[in-house]
Amino acid sequence: MLREIIMDEDKVLIIMSTGPENASKCATPFFLATVAASMEKEVQMIFNINGGLLMKKGVAENLTVKEGGKPVSEFIEQAKSVDVQMFVCSPSLDLHDMSKEDLRDDCDGVVGGAYLLQEAAESGVVLNF
Repeated sequence: MLREIIMDEDKVLIIMSTGPENASKCATPFFLATVAASMEKEVQMIFNINGGLLMKKGVAENLTVKEGGKPVSEFIEQAKSVDVQMFVCSPSLDLHDMSKEDLRDDCDGVVGGAYLLQEAAESGVVLNF
């Protein structure tokens, strides 16, 4: 049975697969999420593969995009201040031997692949980093 999917132009989904191994790409997704939410869009970020490590306690606090720059945790805090929702995909937890208890307090929870695909189908904008 096919289900009709209705796309919502006011929903933005940012999929973050890149993690601390590529620090230069770790601030922009949070910056764009903050901008979109400030434009009154409903914004979700889903962290999969190595992106899940950015939601691990202590990682973003010790990661900067450039030497002497502000930590990625400040970009996360800015995005959270405008109600960006942040979820970790459960396979990312498995990949990195993490549990829910390892996640930052401001992480909104753990989701599966079906959730990611459904949100992507319904979002007016999907960005992947």
